[in-house]
Amino acid sequence: MPIEIQHLSHEEYCYLTTTGRRSGKPHTIEIWFALKGSTLYLLSGGRDKADWVKNIRQQPTVQVKLGSLTYIGQARILSSGPEDELARQIVFAKYIPRSTDDLTEWSRDSLAVAIDLLNEVQ
Repeated sequence: MPIEIQHLSHEEYCYLTTTGRRSGKPHTIEIWFALKGSTLYLLSGGRDKADWVKNIRQQPTVQVKLGSLTYIGQARILSSGPEDELARQIVFAKYIPRSTDDLTEWSRDSLAVAIDLLNEVQ
C-alpha cells in the first residue's frame, strides 16, 4: 500500500541522506523536490558529478526527511521518457514562482532522480 505524503508537498526542501560510496557513512543534503503519489522527484544540476548521485548509483537505498517525518526509499536515476519529463515539469513548476533565477535551463539540463518512498522510519 503506498504511503500518503502529499500533505508534505508544500515543504520548501527535503533532506536526502545517502550512504557514502567510499566512507560508508551517512551523507545528508538539503535539496529541492516535488512529490507525485509516494514518489519524490529531484533534479541534479551537477548531473552525474554530484556526490549524492554517485552515492545513489552505488547504494540506492536512501532516507528522506520531509518536515518532521523520515522515510526509507529506493532511488532511481531516470533516463529520457515520460517519468523523466514529469520530474522536470513538477520540480520546475514548484520552484519557478519562488526563485528570482530563470530555472528553465536548470530544469532542462539537470539529471532527474526518482525516489520511491517505501515506509516511514519510526
